[in-house]
Amino acid sequence: MRIRSLGVIDDAVVELSPGFTAVTGETGAGKTMVVTSLGLLLGGRADPALVRIGAPSAVVEGRISLPPGAKPAARAEEAGAELDEGALLISRTVSAEGRSRAHVGGRSVPVGLLAELADELVAVHGQTDQQGLLKPARQRGALDRYAGEAVARPLTAYTEAYRRLRAVAAELEELTTRARERAQEADLLRFGLDEIEAVEPRPGEDRELAAEAERLGHAEALASAAALAHGALAGDPEDPEAVDATTLVAGATRALEAVRAHDPALAALADRMGEISILLTDVAGELAGYADHLDADPLRLAAVEERRAALTALTRKYGADIDAVLTWARDGAARLGELDSDDDRIAGLTAERDRLRAGLAELAQALSDARTEAADRFAEAVTAELASLAMPHARVSFAVSQTEDPEGVLVGGRPVAYGPAGADEVELLLAPHPGAPPRPIAKGASGGELSRVMLAVEVVFAGTDPVPTYLFDEVDAGVGGKAAVEIGRRLARLAKSAQVVVVTHLPQVAAFADRQLLVEKTNDGSVTRSGVTVLEGEDRVRELSRMLAGQEDSETARAHAEELLATARADA
Repeated sequence: MRIRSLGVIDDAVVELSPGFTAVTGETGAGKTMVVTSLGLLLGGRADPALVRIGAPSAVVEGRISLPPGAKPAARAEEAGAELDEGALLISRTVSAEGRSRAHVGGRSVPVGLLAELADELVAVHGQTDQQGLLKPARQRGALDRYAGEAVARPLTAYTEAYRRLRAVAAELEELTTRARERAQEADLLRFGLDEIEAVEPRPGEDRELAAEAERLGHAEALASAAALAHGALAGDPEDPEAVDATTLVAGATRALEAVRAHDPALAALADRMGEISILLTDVAGELAGYADHLDADPLRLAAVEERRAALTALTRKYGADIDAVLTWARDGAARLGELDSDDDRIAGLTAERDRLRAGLAELAQALSDARTEAADRFAEAVTAELASLAMPHARVSFAVSQTEDPEGVLVGGRPVAYGPAGADEVELLLAPHPGAPPRPIAKGASGGELSRVMLAVEVVFAGTDPVPTYLFDEVDAGVGGKAAVEIGRRLARLAKSAQVVVVTHLPQVAAFADRQLLVEKTNDGSVTRSGVTVLEGEDRVRELSRMLAGQEDSETARAHAEELLATARADA
């Protein structure tokens, strides 16, 4: 991993051992920046305050070796990344302005992809995780994670049933609390539908009646115009000498017919005159019929206007025209049907809620049983780890309990409170020595004991996690002496099956590492730089001496450091 312009680190390369790598250095030297760099590569939050003062951006680049067919490799290739001889190249850039960019295998990718890959690549166990595990909710999550499918299956079913129960309960609440508003809406709909039904409008009726009212209102003028037009076309029987259009056109047609054989042009005009004659005759006939059928009844006009008034009353309330009114009526009838069926809906939802609660109780019971069984195994595994961490008489246990609630679900024959993760309250308990009552670890453990308990928990997790790399960030805080030696020995054993990276201030832990990296600062008077170097031979003895006594040249510290290294090598 290469780190540039991140915090106190100007430009450094960190080469991690395949086994156990210990990262050491003075307080403030930048050990935390190594962890922070890994966090950025794993999709952690980009904080512009991490960028070295005066630098435009911080850059972290990592090369991760992957076995053939590894899931992270397949997922990266799906995103367009290319592997470099079986290794995945990842980089993260954070600008001083706060912008962040991520690249995987030479391809720009969303930062979220880094976090997705991290789930399969690295498990981070740090002081933040240690404090988080003091919370009962986190302890329940830790137990569920350890239990695996035994808890995951019933928890998935429980979560789905719980979500459906919440939805049904919310709908029931809405139906019952808004009963008055729905009743008012139903009354308004019934009134409107009754009003429309009383009028019984037909589609397009308002337009038809408007046209009829226009005719009836001008019946005399229409009849007079039709009579005059008919007389002009067909002649006036009372005036035999009057000239009409039909007679004139007929005379013109006969004149052309007499000579049509002599000129095709006139023959064509004769045909057109014949068509005109036929058209005039038809129009004259229709005008005669129009006048005969024209209704000038004032009673009919009054009836039409009355009907139009009834339709207008509807369009003022329910739509721009009668077609819109009829659409409102259809929609209103459908909505009224929904409102009228609320009682049936409430009954159905109530029955479904009761069924879901009964099913949820069964799932909560199954979930509680699975957690109880897993809790015994988890506590036994952690207790065994504590024996390897110089706490041979300590015992860890889990208290899986429920809180009674009259409105809850039945678990173990009694109503208990429940939530999205079940009805169980899980708490990790510690009895540090025989005869001591089990107490919550937040209250019953000293600082050193707490660190060892949390390390034991994390080592147990490491046995169940499928990830190849584990990062421990000073989880040995508050520990010393023989316990520290046992922590180092336990981490070394874990490193036989996985890559382990430990940021530590304990020489007893660092001595067991396959590779020790020193993070140290130098000051040239203007810029503080930090380098990361691999310690070997005499340099490693000097660093362990410093960690032991604060003096690199102390003969006693050197002897102790050499003894630690010899012990670690013998144990390996």
